[in-house]
Amino acid sequence: MSVHERPWADGTPCWAQLTVPDLEAGRRFYGDLLGWTFDVGPAGTGFYSQGLVGGRPAAALGGVMPGGEDEPVAWLTFLAAADAAATQERAVAAGARVQVPVAPVMDFGSMAVLTDPAGATVALWQAGRTLGATVVNEPGAMIWNEHLSARPAEARAFYRAVFGYGVTDMGAPGFGYTTVEVDGRAVGGIGGGADAASWEVYFAVTDTDAATERAVRLGGAVVSPASDTPYGRLAGVTGPFGERFWLMSTDEEPSAPAA
Repeated sequence: MSVHERPWADGTPCWAQLTVPDLEAGRRFYGDLLGWTFDVGPAGTGFYSQGLVGGRPAAALGGVMPGGEDEPVAWLTFLAAADAAATQERAVAAGARVQVPVAPVMDFGSMAVLTDPAGATVALWQAGRTLGATVVNEPGAMIWNEHLSARPAEARAFYRAVFGYGVTDMGAPGFGYTTVEVDGRAVGGIGGGADAASWEVYFAVTDTDAATERAVRLGGAVVSPASDTPYGRLAGVTGPFGERFWLMSTDEEPSAPAA
């Protein structure tokens, strides 16, 4: 289903956030590309901007904090954790390094930011008043998240130790890839072949080619041209700050707007 109104199961990618040096430019790019409207928070939140699809939170843009101006801009995937402190402990025991320790975010929830043993940055989210994304899989919303690195076996062992994922081998000759599963349902993937480890974010679109062309017109660039796969037509692009993300076609119809 596209609309999600309960806390996400542990280990499920539940949110994505991009920290940008220019929020207005970020809202303009993603609003025009993915059709987002925005719920912009007050000054006390740094004008945190939730991208909405049909009036429901899909992902967010945040402003750069003082001292972070030289940090690379990249999408950050959040994994659901019913108990973020306990999950952080398991992650550290399995080899993670803590970038930002578990802390409450007002009454919205609690979060932590970690570096996993393969070198990828990932966040934990314990839902409070905010669940994370409440719309997925339909145009403009997240549709997939995957971990890519040069050490996929190490990544799989780590995430299975932390979240108890099931795994299914989806690889082919020259292409190592497994899905990771929660309660028998695929929630993401882990693959190899990448020099720099990262969690990649995919956004759903109705027409991958048209969306890719639009991203370029808006100031982005193509890093992986559109191609057909068994799961939809995919393209890799960068946004106006050099951040990479993916566009993936879907036939899912938009949900009714939130009341």
